[in-house]
Amino acid sequence: MKTTTNLATLGMAVVLCGPTIGAARAEDWAQFRGPGGHGRSTTSGPVAWSRDENIVWKAELPGAGASTPIVVGDRIYLTSYSGYAVPKEEPGDLDQLVRHLLCVDLKTGKLLWDKQVEARLPEPERIRDHGYAANSVVADSQRVFAFFGKSGVFAFDHSGRQLWHAEVGDGTNGWGTAASPVLFGNAVIVNASVESQSLVALDQKTGKEVWRAKGMRESWSTPLLVPVGDETELVVPVFEKILGFDPQTGKQLWSCNTDIRWYMVPSLVADDGVVYCVGGRSGGALAVRAGGRGDVTDSHRLWTGRKGSNVSSPVYHDGHLYWAHEATGAVYCAEAKSGEIVYEQRLERAGQIYASALLADGKVYYLTRDGRTFVVAAKPDYELVGVNELRDGFTFNASPAAAANRLLIRSDRFLYCVGK
Repeated sequence: MKTTTNLATLGMAVVLCGPTIGAARAEDWAQFRGPGGHGRSTTSGPVAWSRDENIVWKAELPGAGASTPIVVGDRIYLTSYSGYAVPKEEPGDLDQLVRHLLCVDLKTGKLLWDKQVEARLPEPERIRDHGYAANSVVADSQRVFAFFGKSGVFAFDHSGRQLWHAEVGDGTNGWGTAASPVLFGNAVIVNASVESQSLVALDQKTGKEVWRAKGMRESWSTPLLVPVGDETELVVPVFEKILGFDPQTGKQLWSCNTDIRWYMVPSLVADDGVVYCVGGRSGGALAVRAGGRGDVTDSHRLWTGRKGSNVSSPVYHDGHLYWAHEATGAVYCAEAKSGEIVYEQRLERAGQIYASALLADGKVYYLTRDGRTFVVAAKPDYELVGVNELRDGFTFNASPAAAANRLLIRSDRFLYCVGK
């Protein structure tokens, strides 16, 4: 059964007394790449679907966007932009650019509310490839946090009421802004590399700045929180380095050279205190053990490799790393202990892949920019489980999200709930 909802026609509807949001659940996909930011789902995912099969609902979005949907309870949160440079619409004027924070019912696909934020100008007249709404939001049981680049960080409650707004810098870039916020303790932490070359922590209740760390050079990557014994470190890749911070104070603890001389987009993953990175247009990968101090290149860097990805982030599963190259359509499996490539397989007619890999129920999902999802077994021997078509004439830049044994997949025009 499939239902279609036109969210754009529902305008500025706000539900002030909708479903109660309880405590965040372990299965909630409450941030970019889900629990812990690792791209791993605790629920199973569908294997086969098409535009006419296993689509629970399909909703038309008010504007385009590359942000990944997140899920808290029975609510989906995602962003879009309208008024200017929306694909397949009239160009519009830059002063009409608006960002949207959308709240959608997970069960039905109906819009619960649409909060619009006017852009702080000037913005770049052109953002290459992914537009003006690429940062995913993060939420807990009380608040939803959205980062809109130079327009700032916004906090809302679950009824759509704005609680505060904070600016983290006014820089812009032709590639736009893309890093998503993460939560730690009482802070929301933002990689504002584009806006101020800073890592900024804001108080969740007030939006006041708690700390700021400089040195975020050419990084579009979402920070990763890594458990190290009884402590937690905040780790983020930047130009030529991976940096580790104390998330409570913003103090830099360590740095590790990557030998990747390029900007960094893919997010990191970690397991058992070891951080894994694939990134840089020139290619490259490495592993570094967290917990060091100072320059840990010689003491904690475990291996480096030549294969990587410029956009798509990896997943870790049972001692192996899996990822896709954004341009060639090739997918990789590497041994996490050594970095040795176990297989390199080109997906037939895959095209570009900007979405990050998703692991669910022993399968890895790779979503292409034209809407095809390749499902590959998460094991060292390459096995293609299925290829699923959702092509709708628009671009699929966002990563898929998982919730309640279903997948959420978005294009520049539609949000799909995939499942039986």
